[in-house]
Amino acid sequence: MEVKANLKYAKVGTQKARLVADAVRGKDVNEAIRILTFMKKKSAEMMKKLIESAVANAEVKKVIDVDNLYVKSIMVNQGPSQSRMRPRAQGRAFTVDKKSSHFNLILDER
Repeated sequence: MEVKANLKYAKVGTQKARLVADAVRGKDVNEAIRILTFMKKKSAEMMKKLIESAVANAEVKKVIDVDNLYVKSIMVNQGPSQSRMRPRAQGRAFTVDKKSSHFNLILDER
């Protein structure tokens, strides 16, 4: 049986978060948490908390063995971006997009 967890509106770019997601896709939960603990990326801490949340969801449901969980699917989709203005030379203003992402995680039992 699958266990799901979502994180929406994470303040990190989609492309940067996908690099971290590729590192843990298909791994056991304990191994994925170990990898994310020592990774020096902003999105690594977010994904670590998301995996721990999904494991807690599995413990509450009590229909799945927590020791045999693995990361079946982890997807990072683009969220809305906030537009900000940055002052430039000669009174001009350029836009800076503050990007966000949506994380979707599915754990399953081996």
